Amino acid sequence: MTETEILNSLKKKEYAPLYFLQGEEPFYIDQIADCIEKNAIPEPEKGFNQTVMYGKDSTMAQVLGNAKRFPMMAEKQLVLVKEAQYLQDFKSEAGRDMLEAYCKNPVPSTILVFCHKYSKITGTTKLAKRLKKEAVFLTSDPIREYKLIEWIKSYLASNGIKATDKAIQMLADHIGTNLERLTNEINKLLINVDKNTLIDDTHIDKYVGINKDYNVFELQRALISKDVLKANQIVNYFGANPKEHHPIPIIAFLYNMFAKILKTHAAKDKSQGALASTLKIAPFFVKDYISAARNYSYGKVIQNISFLHKADLAIKGVESNQLKDGVILKQLVFELLH
Repeated sequence: MTETEILNSLKKKEYAPLYFLQGEEPFYIDQIADCIEKNAIPEPEKGFNQTVMYGKDSTMAQVLGNAKRFPMMAEKQLVLVKEAQYLQDFKSEAGRDMLEAYCKNPVPSTILVFCHKYSKITGTTKLAKRLKKEAVFLTSDPIREYKLIEWIKSYLASNGIKATDKAIQMLADHIGTNLERLTNEINKLLINVDKNTLIDDTHIDKYVGINKDYNVFELQRALISKDVLKANQIVNYFGANPKEHHPIPIIAFLYNMFAKILKTHAAKDKSQGALASTLKIAPFFVKDYISAARNYSYGKVIQNISFLHKADLAIKGVESNQLKDGVILKQLVFELLH
């Protein structure tokens, strides 16, 4: 089941006897576990029929011992195992055999939930095959960068609000694929902005703290249009505020930008729809990359990628002449433009 399917079933109060939630992206694991913890057991019954366990403090035998109990004066009990990846005997054959045996005959009056975050069990093992067959099994992988824009739009829409393309791009560029942090910042907007308001860069500046004039998105626009003055103003601002604008993610962002320009040069079909698909961007931004391809020849793009690689090494202390990060960034922007 997908995370959406699981959440939809939970909204309908449809609970399975066994859930195994795993993966590198904790956002959906936490969201599903929180939904079950808040709603599965009525509040007056939680004292007797809701058990929250932590992997570091528990064994599989203890978890399954709790799961095999019957609820007290109620239809269901919940056993929620947080940080299940740290269960003391989970990696042992004995611990896994115990869980596999339970999978074959789970207690129908128990809702047993394993939150196995930041890692996955090997899919070809007997236990994994059994869990996929008998449990509600979710693998939560990190969201791909090219899907982030659509994810933000969907999350905003699910909360009844809309935002401009620039505002969405600012959130994606500044925060990245950390969904927990991203939703925290979006929730600030939900609290402070009326649902009928179209969120723009001014709201992002005010409530999220991303400067609408001096951010990596504006640096990209300045580089695309070869606006030397604006690019230098932005990079000087970055140098004066290093805690908010560390060079490594900026260089990574610019590398992705020039990689897309390179793909634009190489694309045979340069129509808006085809390029949007090739570059994995919203059609709204295609014109920026067509403009960039005019301003940066194929050879210059290759050279700029080399400059970015050299700056990345310097920031990380490799082949460095001990220049400060801000100076390296300023030098990089000069090289990219000239």
